[in-house]
Amino acid sequence: MFTGIIETLGTIQEIKKDQTNVNITINSTITNELKIDQSVAHNGVCLTVVAISNNLYTVTAIDETINKTSLGSWEVGDSVNLERAMKLGDRLDGHIVQGHVDQTATCIVAKETSGSWFYTFEYDGKPNNITIEKGSITVNGVSLTVVDSKNNQFSVAIIPYTYEHTNFKSFKVGTKVNLEFDMIGKYVSKLYANK
Repeated sequence: MFTGIIETLGTIQEIKKDQTNVNITINSTITNELKIDQSVAHNGVCLTVVAISNNLYTVTAIDETINKTSLGSWEVGDSVNLERAMKLGDRLDGHIVQGHVDQTATCIVAKETSGSWFYTFEYDGKPNNITIEKGSITVNGVSLTVVDSKNNQFSVAIIPYTYEHTNFKSFKVGTKVNLEFDMIGKYVSKLYANK
């Protein structure tokens, strides 16, 4: 379980195929605090630490994860948003995030607006995932508030701190991102679909 509050950025150092799996090695300032078998969210994708060496750690993604996330387009040198699992008793500063990506989206608007940044994302509406204005959405692991909601797209506004401390600063039109829709909204949507 995560909160969507990014702790730090990591840099991808190596990507190695292992049959249908992919092993990703990341350089991070939190590596010395990690343990083998620990869950870490990478751009919102919950992956398990399988090896640690100095300031590098390695996680493994299976075919299912690769197919449902933007992970297949990651390259050596890319920055990824990192968040360790929340501790019980800590403040929930974002919202409840599972680290289970629902689908990907594409950035269709990226612009600065007098000290903040505005992004619009478009996604495939067939899975029936929804957003609502002022509701929560997770984009690349970042807990955000929806400012404009349409059938298969939504917008978010980013404050300077979030822009500087996440990989949002690298987003441009065409950037593919991971989405995790609000868990409560998914349950409500499923209830209505079953009526």
